[in-house]
Amino acid sequence: MAEPLDAHALDQLFRTARTYNGYLDKPVSEDQLRAIWDLMKMGPTSANQQPVRMVWCVSQEAKEKLAALAGGTNPDKIRKAPVTAIIGMDLDFHEQLPWLFPHTDAKSWFEGNEALRESHAFRNSSLQGAYFIMAARALGLDTGPMSGFSNEAVDKAFFADQPRVRSNFISTLGYGDPATIFERSPRPEFEKFNRID
Repeated sequence: MAEPLDAHALDQLFRTARTYNGYLDKPVSEDQLRAIWDLMKMGPTSANQQPVRMVWCVSQEAKEKLAALAGGTNPDKIRKAPVTAIIGMDLDFHEQLPWLFPHTDAKSWFEGNEALRESHAFRNSSLQGAYFIMAARALGLDTGPMSGFSNEAVDKAFFADQPRVRSNFISTLGYGDPATIFERSPRPEFEKFNRID
């Protein structure tokens, strides 16, 4: 049986973890990106759908291409971060279900139903995006998830060879610079948005 994590681990994952606007001048290795993937892929998705498709923008060329498609203060964040990840979703994830979920014919649940595939792809890739954030934190890295960009333009620029993949959100990644964050925004008490029936 699993044991509760200690206070230090809970702080690193949740209580003192922050969304960063900038990073220290410290590289993130390919091994670290692979380690994030190896953790995040273990998180649950419906029928092990695994719809997330990712592009890790590491080169300055890739970061510049992505920055040009973002708005507000996001372009500068993308350019300066060691890595920015595009968290995408495959609308035809069901084609992979025969090997990802071999227990039954799960592929047939989604054939001919585009709306159902879209809702499942969005929900489960969002979950996997959250697992990405938590995996990065668990490995001592920080993130800056954002949605201020043109999904259509990003899809055209980064997923042209995979026309059934759509972007969900993007996130910078690196070793967060404490000087780039502001005071934590309020978090509600349990009673504010919860009830026990």
